[in-house]
Parts: sequence; C-alpha cells; structure tokens
Amino acid sequence: MPNLLTLKKDDIDTPEKRANYTVAVVGCGRMGLPHAVLFAEAGFKVIGVDVNPQIVASLKRGKAPFFEPELDPMLRKHVKEKRFTPSNEPRAAAATSDIIMPVVQTPLDEKKRPDYSPLEKACKDIGMGMHAGCLFILASTVGPGVTEKLVKETLETASGLKAGTDFGMAYSPIRATSGRVLRDVQNYTKIVGAVDKRSLYAASLVLGTIVKSDVIGVDSIKAVEAMKLFQNVYRDTNLALTNELACLCEKIGVDYLEVQKLVNTDPYCHLLLPGIVAGHIPKDPYLLIEEAENVGVKMRMVSLARVLNDDMVNHAVHLVREALEACGKPLARTKVSVLGVSYRPNIKESRGSLTPDIVKKLKAKNVYVQVFDPFYTFEELEELGYPPARTLLKAMEGQDCLLIVVGHNSFKRINLRRFKFLAKKPAAIVDMGHVINPAKAEKEGLIYRGFGRGVWIR
Repeated sequence: MPNLLTLKKDDIDTPEKRANYTVAVVGCGRMGLPHAVLFAEAGFKVIGVDVNPQIVASLKRGKAPFFEPELDPMLRKHVKEKRFTPSNEPRAAAATSDIIMPVVQTPLDEKKRPDYSPLEKACKDIGMGMHAGCLFILASTVGPGVTEKLVKETLETASGLKAGTDFGMAYSPIRATSGRVLRDVQNYTKIVGAVDKRSLYAASLVLGTIVKSDVIGVDSIKAVEAMKLFQNVYRDTNLALTNELACLCEKIGVDYLEVQKLVNTDPYCHLLLPGIVAGHIPKDPYLLIEEAENVGVKMRMVSLARVLNDDMVNHAVHLVREALEACGKPLARTKVSVLGVSYRPNIKESRGSLTPDIVKKLKAKNVYVQVFDPFYTFEELEELGYPPARTLLKAMEGQDCLLIVVGHNSFKRINLRRFKFLAKKPAAIVDMGHVINPAKAEKEGLIYRGFGRGVWIR
C-alpha cells in the first residue's frame, strides 16, 4: 500500500491516478455521504461505512437514506461502476483503505454535555484495522483539544502506531448546510490542521481534489477545532440578539422585518431573521462551553445566547395563547395545527427540529394538537411520534389556530380565506416562519400574531 506521508501532488493529479487509492468515509449521514460521493466523483475508490444496517442496505441500492439535491444520481452511478462500496465494518474498511475520514456525530447527554463515545468507538474500530502509511482525516465537529487527546490517543492505542510517524493525522471540519451540502463542500474554503507538516501537506492535497475553492493549511489542530465552533457560536449569539430585538418589536408595535431592511442598508451591519434556532447550531456551543469549563473559563455570552434561543419555544406557545385569547378562547382544550417539522425551511430533515418541544408544551396545556409538513407523509409523521394530518386542508379543518413553525415556501401559498372558512371561528394564525402577510390575515378576519411583527391590530 502507498505511504500517504510521502504523497506528492502529481501522485493524485488525475482521476486515473486517484483510482489507485481507497478512501473510507466512516459515517454516511447528511455530511459524510456527500463527501464519500465527491471522493468517488474525483476518481478515488470509496468505501462508505455506516453501522446502521438500514443505511447500508439503502446505499447498496444506490439510494441515499435522506434527500440531498443531486446526490442520488451521483451515488447510483458510482455504486453501479463499483467505485463506491457500502460497508458496515469500519475495521475491515480501515484495513483496506489509504485515507480514512470519520464523520461521526457528537450527541449531548441529558445535562447537555458532549458525548464523545460514538466517536471514540469509531476510532477504536478504525485503529484496530488501520495500517502504517495511511492518512486519517477527522471531519466531525469536536471541542478544542479533542482531536489530539481523545482521538489521537485512541487511534495510537488501538493500532500500535504513532501519529505523524507511522500514519498521517489531520483535522478538517465540515462547513456545509443540509439541502446544499455538495455545493457547500465544493465551494467553501477548506480549513485543515494536522499533527505534523507531512500530514498537513497530504491532507491538503487529498481534500483539494473535491473542492473548487482554496484549501488553507494550519499548523494548529486546536485552532481549526476552535474555528468551527466559533463560527457556529457567532451565528447563535447573533440569532439570540435578533430574537430579543424581535420580541421587543412585538411590544412596541414595530415590524422587525421592516427594521431589518432599514438596518441592513448599512454595509457594516447585518441583522438576521428571527426564528426558532434548530439543527446543529444549538448543540455546538455546548462543545465549546465544556472545553472552556475544563480550563476554568465561563462562556457567559455563549451560555446566555443558548438560554435566549431555547426560550423561543416558550415564546411560540405564548403567541398561540395570546392569539387565542384575542379570539375569546382559553388555551386549554383548543385545537392547534402545527405546521412544519423540519429543522429549517424547504428540506426534509427532522433531526435537530424543535417542533417536538413545541408539541409537547402545547399538549401539556391540554391543547389538541395535530401536525402537518408537506415534506413528510402521514405515515412518516406517525413514525416521528406526531399526531398527523393527511393534508394541509385537513390541518385547517375545525382548528382554532394554525401555528407555522417552519417557513416552508409552500406555506406562503396558504389560502387564508379557505382557512377562515374551514376553521372554528373566530380563528387565529401564529407565524414563526415569516410567511404570512399580517395585513392580509387581518383583512380576512383572522387573529394574527407573528414573531417580531408587532403590527397586528386585533
């Protein structure tokens, strides 16, 4: 097998030369699988590893276990051409691979502490199979210091090899968003850190084959780990400020969206849209908080931002209560349809969604809840544990209130007049996704409440 620590640019400068190298991507989720397919597209032989047998079975059929634009046709092509091989055995895959890239999630426990046990187990399996001369590139999001402590020590103990001497080791986090992962991976600048210069050079060459943008190499792995978390903490704190300003707008009778447009005419100031913060962003600050606490530092602003953003679930319920009271109805025993279970608009991905929290809080207040999302079938919503509605019309029929949690484009086309006709009058609509025009809703005789849009009259 080739020694990746001595890799040169002309060793992998064509798809034909890359065919002599095998890449194992461990973890074929929303971020891992697109990377695996892009490596296959670049000419490498690829092993897509996942411990979930259902995912592996789907991959063998050339079908991604989730929707990502342009992914399925590429996957089918490479499975058919035997350039992409699915596997559920990380140890065996590591033994036959030159390049190993784990993309393993870091969940939070009940106390919101990062749980690195899935990553540790993956590294143990990889370490027991990896051979001298291979290149290990971690792509999972981790706290500063985790790569060179937990990951490096686990690999060295399991393999009996030494990072930087016997095998290459680098860290390059993924900077992409579900629904546009392929595009983001190719077009965003790749940042790479490594344990030594040879590992850094090799990892930069390898990653450069799947991106169209620059690859920036950094001597410090810890700096790259921090970069990834700082990026998401920056977004989280910005969203916390946005949400607090939006709540103020509701009280002083101002439309936040109008203020946002005015503020953003200043090229040095950019306000975001308010909303319920979901997806991976709420998780990543806790990875940073944990490492900061280990060195005796309190991340006060980061922690406060999390508290403020988490409270937006309660704010959604508050707006529902307020809207129903304006209808002359108590919250208890009313019927509310919750629209949207994806974690963000216009994609089919429920992981990280806060809709379950909203539904739970409404049910705890004796509200009769049903849920609809155009990206999910009735059966899929049932499997997710929701009381589902079969269609949007069914979600409107006999309801006291529509609560729009996720601003899917299709919800912009809700027929307000039809909702008023089908609903239990007087009816309310609460818009957390900024898809309903307040004036039009009130013109149709509906009680309206919108996140940050303090322009309602009734």
